[in-house]
Order: sequence, then structure tokens, then C-alpha cells
Amino acid sequence: MSVRPGRETAPDYALAGVALALTALGVLMIYSASAIAAEQTMGKPLYFVERQLAWAAVSLSAMFWMSRLDYNRLREWLAPLYGATVVLLAAALMFHPIAGARRWIRFGPVGLQPAELAKLTTVLFLASYLDKRHSKLASPIHGLIIPIGVVGVLLALIGLEPDLGTPTLIFGVTVLILLVAGTRPKHLGALVASAVPVIAEELWRKPYRRARLMTFLSPFKNIHGTGYQLAQAILAVGSGGWLGKGLGASQLKLMYLPKPYTDFIFPVIAEELGLIGALAVLGAFAFLLARGVRAARRAPNLFGTLLASGVSFMIALQAFFNVAMAVGLVPTKGIPLPFLSFGGSSLLVTLTGIGIVLSISRQARPETK
Repeated sequence: MSVRPGRETAPDYALAGVALALTALGVLMIYSASAIAAEQTMGKPLYFVERQLAWAAVSLSAMFWMSRLDYNRLREWLAPLYGATVVLLAAALMFHPIAGARRWIRFGPVGLQPAELAKLTTVLFLASYLDKRHSKLASPIHGLIIPIGVVGVLLALIGLEPDLGTPTLIFGVTVLILLVAGTRPKHLGALVASAVPVIAEELWRKPYRRARLMTFLSPFKNIHGTGYQLAQAILAVGSGGWLGKGLGASQLKLMYLPKPYTDFIFPVIAEELGLIGALAVLGAFAFLLARGVRAARRAPNLFGTLLASGVSFMIALQAFFNVAMAVGLVPTKGIPLPFLSFGGSSLLVTLTGIGIVLSISRQARPETK
């Protein structure tokens, strides 16, 4: 696979700048949220931030390399990438469970979460398939059943870990990509309607999911039990005020909010940087979505349009789910905040996705009035 030489069209520097800023903020906030816990559990306050810095270096290199690659050649990777994703998801089920779930593959000190790779694989598959079958999307078989069947294999494997949040996220991104591609609204309506009872059954089938659902409905009813984490998160968000308590001054991270450097890093941001800082973070994600949609609209072909849209939807929807979870708008799930939560697999996939959008922006058609 060769990397194409530089083109006269520049990539979207604004998009790249915001991605870099969020990555830098993520490293800073992970240090703030993890230093005390790392000192007490690992004997090294920089333990988590050093690991995140290493992943950031790898991920930013992947973003830069991908931004220089002709995105059209990604089609050549689709079959081996899909096969590798299936194999890795299946392999993860054979590893020792962590916190009751088999989501990780360990290579010595390095851990890989295949479900993160499945997000990008799904976007690439749908973009390629729907581009090639665009003339047949009116057919329920070609426009719905086949793509959902292929994506469904990944969702089923992730669901066995068990994990409900990531399949729900991928399903949401899939629906949005199908909508952009031109799948008939009545087919999408039937798809969403058929998914609702499946999700409801999965929520009710597992006792811990039922407990999370009840906690979501009444977060302060059992504040010392199942509602503890969500209650602490809400308190952290509300205690920051307009300008926050200052960087490093969060009190809820001091062993009150469990693992605040992972899925619940947004409450620490809100507590330390205040409402202004939290809104700035949300604004950055909104900006990324807008620039991604801009790149999609200006893409030279449908494949680029669907690919840029899918990556943008993936990042924005994941950010929405994480923040909504942290403030009690949706039930708690293990979904990281892109760029900001501790985790190498998530950061690598997110920045690789940004690199793909940058590649598409390099080949953008001129804007028309």
C-alpha cells in the first residue's frame, strides 16, 4: 500500500487542530484525574498518563499517515480488516474476564479492545457496500438485510462479551449511514422498530442491567449502592459552577468517583473547568461533526461521503452517549469519551478515523453557492 504524494488541496487544518487540542486536553485531564489513584494503586502517579502519552504518539502517527493516504484505496483493506475484526472479537471471548466482561486481548503489558476496531470496520464496510450497491438500495434485501446481516455478526460477537453499549452505538451509526446513503425511510423505520424489543430484552435479561436502568430512573434513591457512581458524577458536574474549581482541584476524584479517568472523565472536566470548560468541550465535538459533514458534502464520490459521514457520526454519537451517561440522561454504560478518556484502543481508532476524514478533505470538490 503506497502513500500518495502531496496534493495542491490542503487538508482541513481546522479539523486537525481541534483533534490535536482534544487529545492534548485528554492527556492533561487524565493526569489530573488519575495521579492520586495511580500513586496509591501503582506507586507511580504518572502511570496512566505515561501510557496515554505513548498511545497518543502512536495514534497521532496513524492519523498523519492516514491523512496522506488516498482514502479510495481503503477498499482494498476491507476484506482482511473485516476478517481480522471477527477473529479478534472471537479471540477476546477466550481471555480471562475483566470486571465480568471479556472485552480485552492482552499482549503482555499492552491491551487491545477489538470492539473499538469494530466501529471503524463497520463504517468502512457500509461506505464501500452502499457505494457499490447504491442503485439497488430500494430493495430491502440489498438496501437493508445484507448490510445489517454483515454488521450484525460484529454486533453479536460484541454482545457476547457481554456489552450492550457498544452494539447500540454501532447500530445508531449504521442507521445514520443508511439514511445518508438513501435507504428508504420505511425500511429504516422497520429496522429501528425491530431493534427496540431486542435492546429492551437485553436490558431486562441481566440483573446488573436492570439495576442500572432502575438507577437511571431514580439516581439518588440508592446513593450508597447501585446509584453511587452516577450520583457522584452528577454532584461533580454540578459543583463546578461557571468557571470550575481549577485544574487539579476536583474533590470527587479523590476516591469518591470510581476510576474518574476512564468513562467518567467528563464530570471531572466539569468540576475543574466549570460550565464554560464543559461547554467548550461539547462545542469542540460539535465543530468536529460540522467539519466532518462538510468534508462529506465536498467528497468527490459517494464512498468518501459515506466514509466521512460515518466517522463523524461515530465520534459525535459516542461523545453524546458518554456525556449523557455522565449527567444521568441515559443509563450508565462503559462507553469512553473520544480523545479524553483513558484508553489506547479508543484513541487509536478515533484519531485514525480523523485521519481518514482529513484524507477525504484533501480531495474535496470546490464549494458551490
